[in-house]
Amino acid sequence: MENPAFVSDGDAQVTQRGGHEVVRGGESVRGRGSSLPGTESQAEGKSAGLEGGKPAPNDPINLERRVGLLSGVALIVGTMIGSGIFVSPKGLLQRTGSVALSLIVWGACGCLSLLGSLAYAELGTLINESGGEYSYFMQGFAPGQRRKSWWRPIPAFLFAWVSVFLLKPSSLAIICLTCSEYFIRVFSAGVDTCDPPSIVVKLFAASVIIIITFINSYSVTLATKVQNVFTAAKLLAILIIVVGGMVKLAQGNTQYLATGFKGSTNSLGDVATAFYSGLWAYDGWNNLNYVTEELKKPYTNLPRAIIIGLPLVTICYLLVNVSYLAVMSPDELLASETVAVLFGGRLFGIAGQVVMICSVVMSTFGSANGSCFTAGRLCFVAAREGHMVDVLSYVHAKKLTPSPALLFNATIALLMVIPSDIGSLIDFFSFTAWIFYGGAMAALLVMRHTMKEAPRPYKVPIFIPIVVLIISVYLVVGPIIDSPQIEYLYASLFIIAGLIFYFPFVYMKKSLPGMGHVTTFFQLLLQVVPTDVMPDA
Repeated sequence: MENPAFVSDGDAQVTQRGGHEVVRGGESVRGRGSSLPGTESQAEGKSAGLEGGKPAPNDPINLERRVGLLSGVALIVGTMIGSGIFVSPKGLLQRTGSVALSLIVWGACGCLSLLGSLAYAELGTLINESGGEYSYFMQGFAPGQRRKSWWRPIPAFLFAWVSVFLLKPSSLAIICLTCSEYFIRVFSAGVDTCDPPSIVVKLFAASVIIIITFINSYSVTLATKVQNVFTAAKLLAILIIVVGGMVKLAQGNTQYLATGFKGSTNSLGDVATAFYSGLWAYDGWNNLNYVTEELKKPYTNLPRAIIIGLPLVTICYLLVNVSYLAVMSPDELLASETVAVLFGGRLFGIAGQVVMICSVVMSTFGSANGSCFTAGRLCFVAAREGHMVDVLSYVHAKKLTPSPALLFNATIALLMVIPSDIGSLIDFFSFTAWIFYGGAMAALLVMRHTMKEAPRPYKVPIFIPIVVLIISVYLVVGPIIDSPQIEYLYASLFIIAGLIFYFPFVYMKKSLPGMGHVTTFFQLLLQVVPTDVMPDA
């Protein structure tokens, strides 16, 4: 269903952009103002829409800016810290072979993630649009009239294709399955009992997906409050682990940490795969860039949230690993699939085990909430650009949430809960994330030349995106060379398969018969409307 065209003022004209209306004379999309950044004072001082709260008077139907600095930090920290640090943080220790080298790699991965996030801070303040890499690919490789070229929008489309149909919903499904499994364990007689029935785990995981989707569809404010509360809860759990570990160290339990570099691997390949595991544990540092349009004062709060969130997560990871090694030997840590539960049992008995199990539940629920929040925005932005069906770019008429996109993400996630094990397959798609991270760095370098005069409230030294780009290329190519497997081919074929849909439905703008009626049906059913397109005020 096409949006109504609006009469423009002055020289602004309503034209087409990727299948949707757009205002020329500032490149504004659906009433969001200029897609090219104005000055910082214009963005944060004169524009009500960017300052926070409700949209500008001429922009009544749009996403509101309701995510503050605290919620931004909670979104970054809450999605980065999932279940891994509580359940099985053994990958680095296993590959490095020694305590000291594993801790060094943990810290180095945090530093590398910080470099990437700083580059994303420039991208987020330069291109004030939600959608993360998708928006950066569009502006970097297909700006303005160049979007009519057949090949320039392809990187953005393929990113949306892989993320919307695989990475985002599968991540939500896996997190909710973990949450479900540990929630059921709370009611078990002990942690050594047999695993809960698979059907029970799946049903509860489906319930978690439905609850989280309802929260995010009902209210952005409620979703951010949930994120804040559960992030605080997981940080409290980490504090308990750290304090317990420090007490043990003070009592002289330093024998495991004292082993230092003993047993360190001599293989550069093992160190490289250790870095790969560590960087995957830090994944999520770019999530705030997916909701830039809803972030209050993005030109200041985006860099601040990143600068607060990344060092906080790095410190947490280092201290938790030190605390584990103050209580358990490296062999015990490698053998355990529930490290935090074993840690809690050693210090506080059954009560400690229950507390740690509850911590995993709260941590995974918060991560799932953040994953759902950002996934909906990516789908929304891609549909607004014409790379998904129109109805996914609509927002609820009263709640002003992208409920169709959120429901679509939840539907795919529910389907992914059905198989008995999707984690093994998804692991082989994880390397695609670094393809897109590298692409974002390339887009930033391109925009350093194509948008030289654009105001940059935050600018990183040029070596940072170059370093991250080189690392991303290595992380993509390295695993394939080190351990080539057929699953990498499957992942590549899935990415390329997106072109089957791109050419007829995006480039040639074809549509299936009856899609207009389908769009109208869902619009009435979900009470959603397209975001308004108007010239800048």
